[in-house]
Amino acid sequence: MDKIDKYVGEGLVPSQQETTRVSPTNKPNRVVVAMSGGVDSSTAAALLKEQGYDVIGISMQLWDYTEGERDSFGSCCSLDDLYDARRVADKLDIPFYVVNFEEMFSKAVVDYFVESYLKGETPNPCLKCNQILKFEVLLKRALELEADFLATGHYARVMYNADRGRYLLLKGKDITKDQSYFLFTMTQKQLSKIIFPLGDLTKTDVRKIAKRFGLNIAEKKDSQEICFAPEDYPSFVAQYTGHREDTKGEIVDVHGKVLGIHNGLYRYTIGQRKGLGVAGGEPLYVLKIDTKKNQLVVGPEKGLFSEGLIAREANWIGISSLESEIEVLARIRYRHRGAEAVVSPLKDGRVEVRFKRPEKSITPGQAVVFYKGDEVIGGGWIEKYNS
Repeated sequence: MDKIDKYVGEGLVPSQQETTRVSPTNKPNRVVVAMSGGVDSSTAAALLKEQGYDVIGISMQLWDYTEGERDSFGSCCSLDDLYDARRVADKLDIPFYVVNFEEMFSKAVVDYFVESYLKGETPNPCLKCNQILKFEVLLKRALELEADFLATGHYARVMYNADRGRYLLLKGKDITKDQSYFLFTMTQKQLSKIIFPLGDLTKTDVRKIAKRFGLNIAEKKDSQEICFAPEDYPSFVAQYTGHREDTKGEIVDVHGKVLGIHNGLYRYTIGQRKGLGVAGGEPLYVLKIDTKKNQLVVGPEKGLFSEGLIAREANWIGISSLESEIEVLARIRYRHRGAEAVVSPLKDGRVEVRFKRPEKSITPGQAVVFYKGDEVIGGGWIEKYNS
């Protein structure tokens, strides 16, 4: 069934990012570091400079913060974060630039975020930002600056497997901070040009290192919210699109009985219990968001469990393509523990995932990422769950 089991954990050798290489001209490799102003990317830049790389810091300006109300929306990628990144670059004595990606970010991430909610899905804008802004657009900009690599502060690792002749994506050493889930869309070409300096470190290690370098962001809190929207995501969607009264519709049970009225399907997510405004003989949860009928389907908790899902736009890292079914550990959201599953290929880049035990709250719009031990084999975007 599974032809890749024998490869996992074998033939792994450090990729070029784990040692400082010297070019044929005896000049140090140039690396562009994506600096967000946080402790992770700042420490990554400091470590690379210490290791002898020719380091250039770049921050991405992604959102227009000139409007006061927007400045309070998120806690990452703000103007204060850009200032912190510049101060770190000054401390490290490295060149620093800010690139304006606002228009592209708006189209690729914000529009996607809003449209996903309007389609009844729950988007993952941070993953989409990584996919397009960092590892496509920023990597291209780095190469235009004649950089050999792009580095980020992600907690993940890249290794080269000689047997497979492929770059592999692995979990970060600090499992509590591992961010490999957000990187499943990466290609072989991208992985060959990416450095993750923090992959073998814990968060505690990183803060200690930042203090050693005298960086004033050593104790800076991690960002938690989406950079362009407040915690009240539905309000952002309503503001961004212009709320209309005709978005209201029926709340029904699994038999189609009308229980109440919803105020717009974009205000709800699979598994939601609070704020439904309807009551039943037992607690009710959102089971389905039916955009065709403009209905919110609710029911008891047992209705949240499903035996499988269909995912689209599958991307493979550990293998070139999926030719037959394989056994994996599948994570259906970032904090998901992972569940044993079998993945089978379908047409048009889709895959079917069958869980060995039913999983709860499978949410269209989120990513499902496939693991073998610490290795990310691939992943895709959840299109629907199997009833």
